[in-house]
Amino acid sequence: MTEVLFPPLSKEEPDGQGVLATWFVRDGERVEEDQLLAEVQVDKVAADVPAPVAGVVHLLVEEEQAVRQGTAIARIG
Repeated sequence: MTEVLFPPLSKEEPDGQGVLATWFVRDGERVEEDQLLAEVQVDKVAADVPAPVAGVVHLLVEEEQAVRQGTAIARIG
């Protein structure tokens, strides 16, 4: 299993919290490497999260949930 992490978007608080704004995939869906998985936000900064590998994605976080940067938001296996 490969973990997909919430990227560090805030240099002032690299372990601060952000929000998982939107999932672009469903739990159990097969994804390809570099496929867009989610959009995350910290303060007013938004970023896309691509799949690091191909496989079946297992979501660990719900949309609009607050998440600490660097935390696993999904697993791909």
